[in-house]
Amino acid sequence: MKKLLLITLLFIPVLTGCKKDPEDPEDVYTLEERARDGLYDLMKYVYLWYNRMPTVKASDYETPDEILEALRYKPQDRWSFVTDYESFMASMQGSFVGHGIRMSLDPANNVRVVSLYEGSDLWPKGVRRGWIVKEINDTPVAPIFVSGNTSAYNNLMGPSTAGVTNKFKFVNPDGQELTYTSTKSSFTINSVTATKILDLASGKTGYLCFETFIEPSEQELNEAFANFKANNVTDLIIDLRYNTGGYMDIAQQLSSLVLTWDDTTKVCYKLTYNSLVGPEWNESYKFVRTESPLGLDRVVFITTRSSASASEVVINSLSPYVDVKIVGDTTHGKPAGMNIWGFPFPSDSDPNPDYEYVFAPITFEYLNATDQGRFYDGIPPDVRAADDITRDFGDPQEASLSAAIGVLAGTKSASAVPMKRNRIWSEGDQLPTELFLGPPQPFRK
Repeated sequence: MKKLLLITLLFIPVLTGCKKDPEDPEDVYTLEERARDGLYDLMKYVYLWYNRMPTVKASDYETPDEILEALRYKPQDRWSFVTDYESFMASMQGSFVGHGIRMSLDPANNVRVVSLYEGSDLWPKGVRRGWIVKEINDTPVAPIFVSGNTSAYNNLMGPSTAGVTNKFKFVNPDGQELTYTSTKSSFTINSVTATKILDLASGKTGYLCFETFIEPSEQELNEAFANFKANNVTDLIIDLRYNTGGYMDIAQQLSSLVLTWDDTTKVCYKLTYNSLVGPEWNESYKFVRTESPLGLDRVVFITTRSSASASEVVINSLSPYVDVKIVGDTTHGKPAGMNIWGFPFPSDSDPNPDYEYVFAPITFEYLNATDQGRFYDGIPPDVRAADDITRDFGDPQEASLSAAIGVLAGTKSASAVPMKRNRIWSEGDQLPTELFLGPPQPFRK
């Protein structure tokens, strides 16, 4: 439960400056109004762009979501958010409800499986990335995807509730049509999507497809790299094409697994806050001791516009120390992160409140050991390559992986598949995922 502890430590008592009532302020203000005022006070002090926020009157807004949108520094900030506490905590522990499937259109306008969690009941049936999805509940899905009709898609898939059942008609790579009924369920997602050891002319190469930096990731990464080390891999391809971020300590771990034991004396990344809190909060973080460090001198990353935040931290952090190459598309461009606070804030009268909200304003930028960062337009690839959803993860003929292999071989050849940015269709309401969550920080008004 280490990550849960990390989050709860952030819930520091805050003086919000609300009007005092000698009897009970909660009788005067609604929860949403108190949350609105609490977030307003927090933003004025810890927000990275606190001195660029517009001047507003808090009472003109009813909810914390509304005050956040009014205060957001829109030229730069696409990521600060407010969400409900229970859903956020569940997501960061890997809890998921659904079929566990994501889909997209290929260049021929076939709907394909983009990814599938191992906890899905479709996984033991053999369904994998690259399979064509022809119908859901006897309805052809390609016209819905081509038209971009999100409402029709959501209505077809139904609510993200355990027990909801849908019928899928697939076409597998052998051309067979297979119909499976799937029931949405609650399960913990796997953050390591695929691992493989490739015997290449350049040597044994480890392939890691990694989706998110969450609580279960620590053990999954340890197991993957233990296998790489046992098989004496000499090169590494890390596929972050759909990885939108998460915990900073998992980013440290993944970065550190590439290096050696001795590199724990070196700076991994630095967090820089605004001028109000920066003198106390700015800090450098070193690489950490890991179970199976590989000691490599080069690594190739596969990225798309969905590779964000903690994914970009790993790439940026390793750049001063190893030969980093990027294949695919430009990354998302989020060189900033957030601390989080729970609301209602604890108080002397209620030190352990029932949290309703999570406040996650952008509070810092991250830099590497040579002060490189601030890539708000994203990190461009060395070799552009398509996200080839017609093939499974780890298939050497998949366009991005083929291009990554070419980089290791010294050819740096771009894939022959035309470059296209796929729209990925997920399930249900998605919580914010472009995260790089900083360490606990106190707040006093």
